[in-house]
Amino acid sequence: MHSSPGEFATIILAFFAIMNPIANTPIFVALTDGLDSSTRRNIAIRALILAFVLISAFAIGGNMLFEAFGITLSALRISGGILVGLVGFHLLQGETSTVHTPKSAASGTTTDSALSIAITPLALPILAGPGTIATAMSFSAGSSFSVSLQVIAAFGIVCLLTLVCFLGGEKLVVFLGRSAIKVITRLMGLILTVIGIQMLIEGVGGAVTDYQAKTPAKEASQNTSTP
Repeated sequence: MHSSPGEFATIILAFFAIMNPIANTPIFVALTDGLDSSTRRNIAIRALILAFVLISAFAIGGNMLFEAFGITLSALRISGGILVGLVGFHLLQGETSTVHTPKSAASGTTTDSALSIAITPLALPILAGPGTIATAMSFSAGSSFSVSLQVIAAFGIVCLLTLVCFLGGEKLVVFLGRSAIKVITRLMGLILTVIGIQMLIEGVGGAVTDYQAKTPAKEASQNTSTP
């Protein structure tokens, strides 16, 4: 893959499509409902910084990381799907999910526990999920280090756009009011649940495909070794 302005724009569009900042903004608003504007801003910044670091790591050495820990993309999709599905299930019922908001955060006793939302589920797996990781790895795999830097720069631009959308979500909260936010919370819970199930289906499908691909090779190896 050679570096060019057109290809750089393609990478940006690919990341924008997979992250979808506009669609993720209501999810961010729902997850941070009840928090003050300063905490909400800190969560957005932390989540995007962590997502940027994760995607940068996978863009540079994603294949090596997967091989070192014996992790497959299918396993990442399955675990991420379960996590997102649990968050969506709690939001759908209008509850505060302990998956992304500890009880201490829900009671407002500590800001640090509320900021944990930035790690899970915002940074991982919503922003830096399997799809985003796969996109970064597909553009940088087998390419030069300069192309990997290009991928990282493209993702950085999308992160800045996402930050603008998230910070604009504060005005959305004021404009719509608490009742509308509760409705959005349940709607986003449904969407997150569907996203989680879709990720789970893709993960299981990928795992089955990988197993089927390995089975003929294993049988052929056994037949060859049999006298």
